[in-house]
This record gives sequence, C-alpha cells and structure tokens, in this order.
Amino acid sequence: MKPEILVLGTLWTPDTRARLGELFHCHFLADAAEGAGAAWLAAAGPGIRGVLTTGVIGLDCATLATLPALEIVAVHGVGVDSVPRGALAARGVLLTNTPDVLTDDVADLAVGLLLACVRRLPMLDRYVRSGQWEAKLPLAHARSLKGKVAGIVGFGRIGQAVAERLVPFGLQIRYFQRSPGPQPERRSASLLALARESDMLIVCTPGGASTHRLVDAEVLDALGPEGTLVNIARGSVVDEAALVAALESGRLGAAALDVFENEPKVPQALLGSDKVVLTPHVGSNTVESRRAMAALAVANLAAHFRGEPLPTPVG
Repeated sequence: MKPEILVLGTLWTPDTRARLGELFHCHFLADAAEGAGAAWLAAAGPGIRGVLTTGVIGLDCATLATLPALEIVAVHGVGVDSVPRGALAARGVLLTNTPDVLTDDVADLAVGLLLACVRRLPMLDRYVRSGQWEAKLPLAHARSLKGKVAGIVGFGRIGQAVAERLVPFGLQIRYFQRSPGPQPERRSASLLALARESDMLIVCTPGGASTHRLVDAEVLDALGPEGTLVNIARGSVVDEAALVAALESGRLGAAALDVFENEPKVPQALLGSDKVVLTPHVGSNTVESRRAMAALAVANLAAHFRGEPLPTPVG
C-alpha cells in the first residue's frame, strides 16, 4: 500500500502531481471543496504519514495536531521558518528542505534587483514609455557600482553566490553573520558595522525568530541616505515600517525587495515610491529551479518511505 501524504499549496505541476501519484496516496488540500478543508483534513489526517509543503505555506500547529501518524515533512524551498521545528522534533518527525538547487537563480535575482535599483531601470522604462524622453524632461543621474562596497547579511550558500557575481562589477565585498564564516577578513564586527561600511546591503539570511526585524531603523540609518537595501531573504528580517519611514524621510536612498512582511500585501508607500523596485517573492521562480526543487522534495519523501538516508535533512 502506498504511504499517504498531505500536499499543501497549488504550485505543483502536472508532472510533479503525476510523480507523486506514482509513489504515494496523495491528499491535495487545495482540491477540497471550499469551506470543507477542516472536515476533509479531520477525515484524512489519521492516515497521513508525510507532508509536502512550500517554504511560504509551511505547516501550522493546528494542522500538525490533526496528523498523529506523521513521520516526515518535506519543504519545497530552503527556508523552514514557517514550520514548527520544535513541535516536529518533540514528536520525532523528520524535516527536509531543498537547498543548493535554487541558489544560482536566487543569487541572480539579487544581482538583478541591485542593478535595477542602482541604475533606476523601472523608472527609466516609465520615462521612455510615458513620453518624457521625447518631451526632453529632466532626468536624474543613476549610480555606478564600481568601487562601492556591497555588504551581505548572511554569508551562506546564497550570500556567497551573490558575492561571486558582484566581484566582476568592481564591488568590494563585506558580510556579517552571527556564526564564524568563510573569508574572515571580510566579516564585519556586527551588522551595524557592516551597514556603516557598505554602500548597499543585501539581505540573504534565513528568516525566523532569531532574525526577526534584524534590519531595523538603526541599521537603515547606518546605511545612510545614499545607501541601497536589497532583500531576497524573508520579509520578516526587515522592519518594514522603519524601511518606509527611512525612504520617505530620505534617510535611506533606495530599496529593492522581493519579500515583504505580510505577503502578498505591500504597503502603499512602497507601491507609490520611485525609490523602490518590487518583485513578488520570485527568487526561485524559474522553470529549472522549480523542477529541481520539486524533484528533490519528492526524493526526500521517497527515500524516507524506502528506509534510505534522506538526501537533504534539516538538522
């Protein structure tokens, strides 16, 4: 008999759904009738041994409580801050994620956002489309990257991949993370020191309680009125109200954001600002990354139920 798993979210392609169907007896919560999710879950929950979810959706404690036979949670994504790790560990439930396979695409987006923000590409696009160029209206200068300092918050896989991409642009690299990291000569003494030493701050650190609003008003002030903030990590890492205030007052120069505190809601002040470049949490949203992430998440589930070592367990 195939193991029963609960599948959360709606991003699963037909190929992934077909592969899941080959290996497991799947319960897709999104397929439940509108308003019937709780009853549907109560009926299916006792038999479910695995959960496949996304980094954004995660798994809440209320749902976890309906799954007494749960053995493993496979997260389609790197971040596991939306999963109750303590509760899973207390019950002996295994946890996996999908690192590495999305690193390059997320790093590429970070660099793209930085370029778009510093060179003001969205504003320039609007300038041409609106006829302002033809009307010869004044155009403010953009900024150069060469010779600047890029400070990276979180120097793990993605942070290091971002650094590798920025060096050829003539940028100097510094970073900060709480634990010792590679290239110690580039590590700043604190996040505040990193902000003071940098022209741009690129946030790559994991989300969760330990990094909640890590980038606060003091850090933004240290980055300064000519500084640029890029966030491709989690919206929770940046104090969004402080960010809005810093941009509106001119205490911060610009920001490029792929993530937000209350996704998909974005503050109106950010939506209306020419100082900001916005994307809808799409760091890993390429055909190649999503295909590889789905394959790895499924491989983790399959390995567990075959009694094999997990490809990418979360410690």
